[in-house]
Order: sequence, then structure tokens, then C-alpha cells
Amino acid sequence: MSAEMNNGHSGRPATAGNGDAGVAGADIADVDIADVDVSQFTIEDMKAWARKVAHGDTVLVFDTTLRDGEQSPGATLNTQEKLDIAQQLARLGVDIMEAGFPAASPGDLDAVRQIARTVGRQVREDREGNPAPPPTVTGLARANKGDIDKAWEAVQDAVRPRIHLFLATSDIHMKHKLRMSRNDVLETVGDMVQYAASLCPNVEFSPEDAGRSDPDFLVKVLEIAIQAGATTLNIPDTVGYTTPEEFGGLIKHLRENTPGGKDVIFSVHCHNDLGLATANTLSGVQNGARQIEVTINGIGERAGNTSLEEAAMAIQVRQPIFNLKTNIISQEIHRTSDMVSRYTGMVIQPNKAIVGANAFAHEAGIHQDGMLKNKRTYEIMDASTIGLSQSRLVLGKHSGRHALRRRLEDMGYHLDKAELNEIFVRFKELADKKKTVTDADLEALVGDEIYQPEERWELLNVQVQCGTNMVPTAVVTARCVETGEVKTDAGFGSGPVDAVYQGINRVVGVSNRLVEFLVQAVTEGIDANGDVTIRIEVPANSAGFRETAQGRQRRRLFSGRGVDTDIIVASAKAYMQALNKALAAESGDEESAAVNISADAPVGA
Repeated sequence: MSAEMNNGHSGRPATAGNGDAGVAGADIADVDIADVDVSQFTIEDMKAWARKVAHGDTVLVFDTTLRDGEQSPGATLNTQEKLDIAQQLARLGVDIMEAGFPAASPGDLDAVRQIARTVGRQVREDREGNPAPPPTVTGLARANKGDIDKAWEAVQDAVRPRIHLFLATSDIHMKHKLRMSRNDVLETVGDMVQYAASLCPNVEFSPEDAGRSDPDFLVKVLEIAIQAGATTLNIPDTVGYTTPEEFGGLIKHLRENTPGGKDVIFSVHCHNDLGLATANTLSGVQNGARQIEVTINGIGERAGNTSLEEAAMAIQVRQPIFNLKTNIISQEIHRTSDMVSRYTGMVIQPNKAIVGANAFAHEAGIHQDGMLKNKRTYEIMDASTIGLSQSRLVLGKHSGRHALRRRLEDMGYHLDKAELNEIFVRFKELADKKKTVTDADLEALVGDEIYQPEERWELLNVQVQCGTNMVPTAVVTARCVETGEVKTDAGFGSGPVDAVYQGINRVVGVSNRLVEFLVQAVTEGIDANGDVTIRIEVPANSAGFRETAQGRQRRRLFSGRGVDTDIIVASAKAYMQALNKALAAESGDEESAAVNISADAPVGA
């Protein structure tokens, strides 16, 4: 993605709230943020800042899409993809972004460090156009000096760095995972939080599996963490076990009974195993939490995390109930959701709250009648509130570059000249096949052109023959970007897509297992764009294989996504994207190496 696209936006990121907005004591509405000294946003007195947040009415949004979200199977992101998403999260207005787990690998450390040095040092604009602080950048660490050192190495260049360390406190975790006694845990928490605080004034501590921990023991743990220097205490429902009343009661108990608890920021981090993550998070907020840990689209391990868009919009739409606010720029939600979905290959379910395709669709006759009379009969928020355009501007084959650029800018996509030219060529091709091109079509084209990994192999041509009593056959031509060699070969399969994949395998000469194949229509009608998402698995012993922060082995899954009016072509594009991601990961992201990949699972599509 270009610098122009990274820096352009239609919504404006908000300030971090609680006295952080702009340059103190000056009328700065006309100040050019490029001239603002970013160092002025350093927090000089961390304890006083945390106390102000704890007693304020702004809920800080801690986004962990790049760490916990990336632990979703198949959601592996490379450094450039992480940077792109981090830039968009900054535009969205998140207060803190957990950029990764630096101790996991040199690649993770480098990605977090690059985000700290770029996004973590960029002045943003608030809703009025005033200079506002960059987001806090944090890295996750286990409670040991090695992890903490790596986290500090990664985040120290940010204007507002944070170290986030964790240690399990539930009896089941202490006995079976840590093999530590309660006294061992208390001692380790004190020592490691103190060590982290000696490096960084902004320290967050999480008692892992707090939802199943003894509340009275948690009080002791948190008291020691505060004494050692932690200014944010995160209470995770790590396995999604609690109910809203139960979890809200736990937050209230801990705030009221932990010495010093009223003057530090309590945070909540909920998982969705029982479908209660958002409800638990909001219950925690109602009981005094002033930081929520969330991910875009609710992605994350197992059933996922609390969804940023759900929690933020609940606080915004039901403001009279919560009497709180966030700094999220809601008009950036749809765009951020789409970017994360395309980069991770994790498709959003149609009935997903806020960002699902059906979230603002009305089919029942009684609903349509009510909507025509008054939108508020069945809509509690406008689609435009989350940046979902309902423009009636029609684009077709006679539309020019200017109209296309204007429409894309209205949608929030600010492309440079080369990117616009690429999109324009695709737009004209699509307009020749469709009578009108919708905003959804344009978003799909932008995603298909812009959200792409570095190409190792470029797909040049695909031809397929199939039918009754005929073995599906595909002829594939691709070019090796490094050498310039063009290769053509044929594949045979159980269906046309399988034949294409087998042909690509013969050209590229590598091996894997296809584990997921999904095709969707971008818009209605027989001439709709086909949007194909796939997932491939690379052998576990390949280079770059990692564990999560909790010690679980990560499957080497890579996603790909392709868009075309021909679903066979879209399928081929998706497969090539996944292969390119796998090849990049195998070579340390940017260096040359090869991985053996061949799709041995047939696709009869």
C-alpha cells in the first residue's frame, strides 16, 4: 500500500482523551500536524495519567488484532501487512495497539519495532483537526526477563511505549502449566513487573485466566503488581468461561478490594467461547474498567475475542446507559474491517453485528415498510456511521478516471497515480461485463489490487476445459518474478478449480495441503464478482514456525483471496496469493528460499 493511501483518510482519528488533546493552551485548529513536535505527547507522570483515566469517562481502546488476532489459524501477517493495518488502526482512533509478541521470532520483533518507529511516532488529528498523540504501542511478554527485554527492544522508540506482561493465576494453570505455587507466582509477579517498570514507565500486567482464578488470590497478585509499578491491570477471561454478571462482579470486587486499585486503569480482555465476549466486556466497563482489549471483526484464538466494532458502537449508540465514550472514529470501522478481513483471509459472516453484509439489510416486508416510513423503526444506527457508503452515484463503462478517483476518495481510499491506473484498468474490464459497478465491487477491486503480498510468482494465464464425461483440465502459465522465467503446464483434477491448482503446482513446483475453500458473490446478480478465499497448510517443520505466547504450536496456515467475475480465475488468484505468502514466510519474509507446496486436497468446484 502506498504512503498516500496510508496517510489519506476521510474520518479523523480522535485524541487519546483525558487531557491528551492537542497542544496545551493554544488555538491550534490551523496548525499543520507535520510541524508539530511529537515528543510533546510523552506522558511525564504515568501514575497521574493512569489515575486520571481511571476516574474519567473515556474508555481506552486497546486493539490486539496484530497479536491475539493474528493467532487465529491462518491469519499470519507479514511485516508490511502489519504496518498497513497499524496505520489504519491509528486512523480508526485506537488508543493502544498491541503490535505483536516480540519474543516469538525475529520477524515479530522487527514488525513491532517498525510499527513503534512509524505509527508510534506519527501525530494524528482529532475530530476538529487538532494535533493528537500517536497510539501507545505495546508488545506482549511472558513474565521472564528475556521476553521483557525483547518487548522493550521492540517498543522503546514509540513516543508512548508500553510493556504488557502476563502470568497465569488460576489453580488449573498454576498446577498443570506453570507448576508453580501461589507464593512462587506472587514472587515472580513482583520481580518481573518491577523489572519491566525499570525499563518502561508504562507497564500493564495480566493475570492469565483471571476468570477462573480465586478472587481473593487475585487481589494479592494485583496489589503486588501495583506496588511493583504496574499502572494498568488487565483482567482476562482467557477461556471465555464467565457470564456478564459474574465478570462484572469480579471487576467490581477487584477495584474495591485491591489496595491502590481505584487509582490504576482496570482493563478487560474477554474471549468468545460461549458467545459472551462483548457482553462481558461491557459489563466490565459498567463496573469500572476504563480499558477494553478487542480485535477487529472479533478475530482471535478459538472462537475469537471481543469485537472492537461491537463494543465501541454499543457504548456510542447506548450512551445514556453507559455515560461513557471512546475515541474511536466510527466512520473508519467498515474500512478497517474490510482491510483486516482481506489481509487475514478471515471472511466476515453475513449476520455479523455492525460489519456483516446483512447488518443493514432488510428483507421482511414489514421491516421494509417501516424503513420507508422512518428508518429508526428498524435501524438503531445509520450505515454511514461506520463508514458504509449508501451512495447512489452510478459508475459504468463510460465513467472516467476522475469519477472513479472521486468515488474512491469518498469511500476513504486515497490512491497514488500508479494504483489508480491499476484499479482503473480493472474497473473498465468489470464495467464491460456489468451494467453498473457498485461500491461493493469497487471495494473488492481495491482489495484485490492493493492488499497483496509481494509476488514471487505472477499468474499470467489460465485456460480450463471441463464438462460432462470430460476430465477437467487446466493449462496454467506463470512467471517467476526473481528470474523472469515463464512456465506453462497442465493440471487434471476432480473439478475445474482442482485442475487449476494442480496445474499451478506443476508450474511452481512446491507442496501443501488445501484446508479451506470458500466462494462468495460480492453483489447480487448473475454478473456479480466472485470473491474466493482459500487456506493452505504448510508442513510444521518449515522455517518460521512459531508458538503462541501461551506456548501452543501454531499451524502454518496461509490464506489467499481473489476477485473476478470468473470464479475460476478468482480461485487461481486466491491460490497464487496464498502461495506467495507461504514463499515469503519461508524465506524470512523478504529473502529468497523455496517451500514445497502441492494441493493434495481436491476441490470439485
